[in-house]
Amino acid sequence: MKARHRLTACLLGLTLALNAAWCAAQKQPLRIGIIGTGNIGSALARLWVEAGHSVMISSRHPDRLQPLADELGERARAGTVREAAAFAEVILLAVPYAATPQVGRDHAAGLEGKIVLDAGNPIPARDGPMAEEARELGVGLASQRFLPGARLVRAFNAISAYNLRSQAHRDGERLAIPLAGDDDEALHVASRLVSDAGFDPVIVGPLSSARRFDYDSGLSARMLSAAELREALGL
Repeated sequence: MKARHRLTACLLGLTLALNAAWCAAQKQPLRIGIIGTGNIGSALARLWVEAGHSVMISSRHPDRLQPLADELGERARAGTVREAAAFAEVILLAVPYAATPQVGRDHAAGLEGKIVLDAGNPIPARDGPMAEEARELGVGLASQRFLPGARLVRAFNAISAYNLRSQAHRDGERLAIPLAGDDDEALHVASRLVSDAGFDPVIVGPLSSARRFDYDSGLSARMLSAAELREALGL
């Protein structure tokens, strides 16, 4: 009986220690690489730096991004896409959607095994026939084909850059950000970064379910709380 009590006590102590370690890990700042520093990428870079994370903003012309990095402070730097992928634990991909296949081809090694938050939207008028094909398949599944080694989460595609800037940490119920992915840990990290940016994460389901909040779904034009989004999607 005493041996059983000692074993129970040991297991309880181990559980408490693991829980404490897990909680501590959630508070550690992340290294975030941002590929495509337009309106969406720059807005999130600012919000994540303010939340205590380190970011590397990147493009094919990193020298043009240096003024923004200087403005964001010591937790921000500018670099090439390759450098951002190597630097990051988590990557935000916020490029015009037609560039997604090229990013996947050129940086397959750097993206392998990384959590990638895919914010791109295929727009036929801008991106051509590939955008129609992606919409037909569903953008989550299309992006996974272009980025096969990444731990992909669809995120931040159903919100405008203006609302990212103006609605972050708003009073009352926060604005909801829908998420979809097949990797539980990646979804957990994405949820944390949504919260850190000042919004409420709503996990919709696997990547195949991301089509429910694709650009042409109508949800991106609505400013919904988490409860309202769940109701709209029947979650």
